[in-house]
Amino acid sequence: MSTPVVEQFNLPTIGLAEIRAASARIQGAVIRTPTLPSHAVGRAVGAQVWLKLDNLQATGAFKERGAANRLALLTARERAAGVIAMSAGNHAQAVARHASLLGIAATIVMPKFTPSTKVVRTESWGARVVLHGETLAEAAAHAHDLALRDGLTFIHPYDDPGVIAGQGTMALEMVEDAPELDTLVFPVGGGGLLAGCAAAMAELNPRLKVYGVEVEGYPAMAQRLAGQPVAVGGPTIAEGIAVRDVGEAPYALLKRLGIEVLVVPERAVEQAVALLAEGAKVIAEGAGAAGVAALLTHPGRFAGRRVGTTVCGGNIDARALSNVLLRQLLRDGRILRLHFDIPDRPGMLSDISKRIAEAGGNVIEVKHQQLFGAPTVQSTELELMIEVRDSAQGNAIIAALEAGQYVVRRG
Repeated sequence: MSTPVVEQFNLPTIGLAEIRAASARIQGAVIRTPTLPSHAVGRAVGAQVWLKLDNLQATGAFKERGAANRLALLTARERAAGVIAMSAGNHAQAVARHASLLGIAATIVMPKFTPSTKVVRTESWGARVVLHGETLAEAAAHAHDLALRDGLTFIHPYDDPGVIAGQGTMALEMVEDAPELDTLVFPVGGGGLLAGCAAAMAELNPRLKVYGVEVEGYPAMAQRLAGQPVAVGGPTIAEGIAVRDVGEAPYALLKRLGIEVLVVPERAVEQAVALLAEGAKVIAEGAGAAGVAALLTHPGRFAGRRVGTTVCGGNIDARALSNVLLRQLLRDGRILRLHFDIPDRPGMLSDISKRIAEAGGNVIEVKHQQLFGAPTVQSTELELMIEVRDSAQGNAIIAALEAGQYVVRRG
């Protein structure tokens, strides 16, 4: 294993000058994505909100910034030997893409459980993918072993000053494009993005407030900063920031700068993904929506402020996005699931449908079961999925059904 980054580098060298140099270095290789006001998000949280759309990067995530800068810093010997990285997600594609652009051979070690789509995407950028280990830690250990064996340079996803400086270019662009901002919010996984952006603002505009945000199942940086033992785990839609071992260099920077990391519930991340898709017309992965989730979770903290946050990734599985949107429709009361036990005779389903239609509802799914579940042989179990405008219309539909003597149960 390599020596910890904090022993290799002097932390004060990750500052505004290094981040501005990184900005110049990656110009043309990384898209300067727009920072746009979002009235939909602003109305939802009671603040003026701008979104930095790094989901529009070529690989769909901000990781290109750090990867492009770190690869540009390689010596001629290191370029000739090649690089290696460990990642099950966006860092893998970022290193693969920018190594390919520079003509550098890249090996990416991914855990065996990595979805095939991510493997194919990484290979499509020209990298050699090695599947090894059942966990991220096992994949990382193997990547370090290969680096030592083959003389490759290991490109860490967040615990590297070159990567941190590259990620910090996001904050520079945000305040240049929206100078009225007084608050910035960034998702935290290993901490490279938040550390780079906080370091930039500490010198450029120290009055501007900078926050990090983690999901409740993986609050490793918040726990470290509070001096608590790290306890994380469980499934999350924000898998891009589901990190147990945060970077030592980012941790030291954030500790020194006194940066606060907010923690949000899983449900808020889903709500943020849905709000961005439906309200802002922006596709975000769970980690990419964490900044908006922080605004939704802590509205009092941001009320009346001019807040910039990033949609730092848009690589969400289509099925996961569909499930999130449907779950949010159910929570908002815009989809009703109703259960009935009705007499098994002609015209019953027609009458129920008529009452729903007259109240303005739209039946989108019907399940009609006579053999299993019905209490008697003279009855039928009916389940309906109904699309409505809002909960008030849903209540009106239930009232219309109950007026016809139907016993209705919400699903």
